[in-house]
Amino acid sequence: MNALPEPGERISEERLQEIKRMAGEASLAAGVAKTAAHPQIQGRDSYYGLPGLKPPVWTWEVPLYFFVGGISGVSGCMAFVAHFFHSDPALVRALLWMGFVGSALCPVLLIADLGRPARFLYMLRVFKWRSPMSMGVWILVAYSLCITPALLAHELMLRGFTWPLLAWVQWSAEGACVVTGLLLAAYTGVLLGATANPLWSAHRRVLPAHFLTSGLGGASAILELMGFLVPVTQVLGFVGAGVEMALGVIFETRRREVDVPLHHGISGIAFRVAGVLDAPAPLFVRLLWGSMPQGRYAAAILFLAGSLLSRYAWIWAGRFSAKQPDAEFRRQRTGAARP
Repeated sequence: MNALPEPGERISEERLQEIKRMAGEASLAAGVAKTAAHPQIQGRDSYYGLPGLKPPVWTWEVPLYFFVGGISGVSGCMAFVAHFFHSDPALVRALLWMGFVGSALCPVLLIADLGRPARFLYMLRVFKWRSPMSMGVWILVAYSLCITPALLAHELMLRGFTWPLLAWVQWSAEGACVVTGLLLAAYTGVLLGATANPLWSAHRRVLPAHFLTSGLGGASAILELMGFLVPVTQVLGFVGAGVEMALGVIFETRRREVDVPLHHGISGIAFRVAGVLDAPAPLFVRLLWGSMPQGRYAAAILFLAGSLLSRYAWIWAGRFSAKQPDAEFRRQRTGAARP
């Protein structure tokens, strides 16, 4: 029987499997293929002689961009909430400056990774709503266009300018920062989960919440280091570390084949150290010494260190996962649903 389909023939799934089997038998007889069932996979980590999965090539600037972008986006959102509840103007000012500085650093980090400023500008020539990377660039631009007028209006009002338009600009810009800031803080998790990387794809539902919580805890930690040792930053510190601990338990108890990079090797060590620094360690310090400024400062530093290290750990684990695509191949062979 001819293994190739006739012209115009509609191929069913059974027919495709039969063609694969016959091609495998022919290749095995010729001594070419290593596996009869799936001759297209040559070895453990190649596909037609090419790598089965491409490891991420991001430089050190990208994980730092994830970290800075998360804190910046949450800071803009917190500024609106603080303004709405008539908090200390100095607190609102600090949050706006944190959001503005972060929005200014993010393009610098992206351009450093891309190599040339023109490549960043080229990404703004198109708008692809189905591309997380394209949407991420536009979210960053939109957030920058919101946080800048909010900060400018707030600074002018602090200096005695009483134009009615300034108040309207500040409220409108801060309200827009709530939407764009939350998107900026969470979209990086979506960006990782939308890739073909087995590890990132398997955690695509929890990565946005993980990065958003990390940004919330990081923003409150910076406020504490700036001297805002108020009850709200203490509560946010507990919330951030508590949610990170719950997520850490999920990551630690999952023992699927795809989760190996989170438990072994350099990436596993970094991931576990980060999990200790941004969850149990700051919780322990806050419970014992949270009433003292030194305890608040120590908890804030621990959380920031763990949050930053976790971004790098996810990238390192993704590189390891891309070099071991066996789990992804087996999932595709069996037709299993995506985890």
